[in-house]
Amino acid sequence: MIAICTNPYRDSGFEITSQAKKMLERAGHSCVICPIFSDSPLHSACEFETKKLKDVLDGISHILVLGGDGTILAVVRELGGRAIPILGVNLGTKGFMTALEPDELSKLPEAFQPDAPVSDRMMLNVTLIRNGTAVLHDAALNDIVIHGYGECIQPTAWADEMKMFSFSGDGLVVSTPTGSTGYSMSAGGPIVEPDARAILLTPICAHTLSAKPYVLSPKRLVTVLTEKLTGRRAYLAVDGYQAADLESGDLLEIRCSDQFVRMISLSKRSFFEQLEKLV
Repeated sequence: MIAICTNPYRDSGFEITSQAKKMLERAGHSCVICPIFSDSPLHSACEFETKKLKDVLDGISHILVLGGDGTILAVVRELGGRAIPILGVNLGTKGFMTALEPDELSKLPEAFQPDAPVSDRMMLNVTLIRNGTAVLHDAALNDIVIHGYGECIQPTAWADEMKMFSFSGDGLVVSTPTGSTGYSMSAGGPIVEPDARAILLTPICAHTLSAKPYVLSPKRLVTVLTEKLTGRRAYLAVDGYQAADLESGDLLEIRCSDQFVRMISLSKRSFFEQLEKLV
């Protein structure tokens, strides 16, 4: 069974959802509609029976996401580590994680064949340690961001036990190769092929010339200490979702996850051709 995860804000009348469902059913697939952001008032426009994705995970073989990169990130957060292949149709703006554009829906039956190419994307695990106790665990496909609430903060980062840098600035982005074209790139970080294995550290608006972006081995344990937050506020965001407010002395331990996300890579466009969207 294929779960069709629609962003109602991108397909407000569920017209593309209807087209995709009919096309897949003609090809012999059974489908279930699982709108993302189901609290949207636009959800009521769906004429099909819908279910929550978390309630059907054990019965589906593939996921079709109709939306943008943010919709895919929302879907990944509901998978609970399951390596279910995902195909994205870009109804957003950049769509770096998506494989097809709306005018390519005719390729859907091909995408769900057993021999369809799949790209395994690495994830990052993050643990927030406060006063010696782990108070939060999360995982990111895109990035982990430490950021001040409009105020400068001072993150210090280590690779294993080797100090990398300490600086005053707006914050720090720790990203996967998949996330290299997101906030990390906007902050001056390198662009990395999404199939690569690496951990990227990109300072945000550092008030020093010595804090530069780093590309690390996926074997590294990255530790980030948040310092000098007395009277200042900062937060931790994971794949764009605010996970926690940070306190002075909080430690973040970030490492490559054993889990990965499987993205169906049907598009004939190369990664470098997709970068033309940034022009």
